[in-house]
This record gives sequence, C-alpha cells and structure tokens, in this order.
Amino acid sequence: MSSLRESIQRASLPVVQRLNALPRAVPFLAILALMVAGIFVPGWGWLLLLLVVLFLLWTLYLAWPVLEPVPRLMRATIVLMAVAITITQAFPRS
Repeated sequence: MSSLRESIQRASLPVVQRLNALPRAVPFLAILALMVAGIFVPGWGWLLLLLVVLFLLWTLYLAWPVLEPVPRLMRATIVLMAVAITITQAFPRS
C-alpha cells in the first residue's frame, strides 16, 4: 500500500518531467507573468495569484523531504507572501 506522498509524487512525475525539459527561465517567467497580471488585473486577478500559490505549494510539497531547513524556510516564506498578496487582491479594502 502506497502512502499519499508516493501517490502524489507518482501522479506528478509526468508534469515534473515536462517542466524539467523546459529551459530554466520559462517556469520562472511564467510565474512572474502570472504574479504581475494577478496584481494589476482588477477584479479577478486574484485567481491568477491563486494559481501561482497552488503551483508553489505543489512544488514545495514535492521538494520538502530533500530540502535543508534554510531552503525550506525561504520557500515557505515565499508561499506565505504569495498567499498574503492573493488575499489582499481577493478582498480589497475598497
């Protein structure tokens, strides 16, 4: 019987292989473009930011077992900042 982590890793393998086949700048630029669009698009831009947060959470979950404590902290901080930006875009003050 496989664990949940093994199942997620196995299901994620084709996507991870496709990402690895891309030039290193492409995923970074895609995430950057989604973040910028999510910040500057009024109304539904938070949905783009939510996609970024979900992607970052997924990659953090997959990488967690092999990361040292400092890279874990840095990546978790980036996810938390993205969550904070998403929440402020989804629920603006007025």
